[in-house]
Amino acid sequence: MKRFCYLLGITVVLGIALVQVRSGTVSAQETLTSGTVLQRTELKSAPGSEAILVLRNVPPGAQSGKHTQGGNEIVYILDGSAILEVQGKPPATLKAGEAFSTAAGEVHNVKNASTSAPLKALAFYVAKKGARLEDLAVPAK
Repeated sequence: MKRFCYLLGITVVLGIALVQVRSGTVSAQETLTSGTVLQRTELKSAPGSEAILVLRNVPPGAQSGKHTQGGNEIVYILDGSAILEVQGKPPATLKAGEAFSTAAGEVHNVKNASTSAPLKALAFYVAKKGARLEDLAVPAK
């Protein structure tokens, strides 16, 4: 566990170093399927699974659209602010340096709270080994 936390810390530092600015209009579906995979790590303690760290860039005013994950998700806000809407709960505004998590199957939406600045976040997933980026989030019906 100590080694895992250490590796996660190193990965976060690397992710911050690799932050890229991306502009343009992105639809909710594109927001769900876009991002830069920074690290994939096979989980020896969970055969067939891997930890995936993804840099997410959400343009000003854009949102993910209501969706779910197949597993747990942990998101750390690097820059900007986000509005997290989880079904059945009041919206929460998070700023740079804050984090949130969602459980498998939990319907949620993440909005960039700014209409002028991009939102940058690191998203951490545990998924089936070899999962494609577009398979990590599924639009909610």
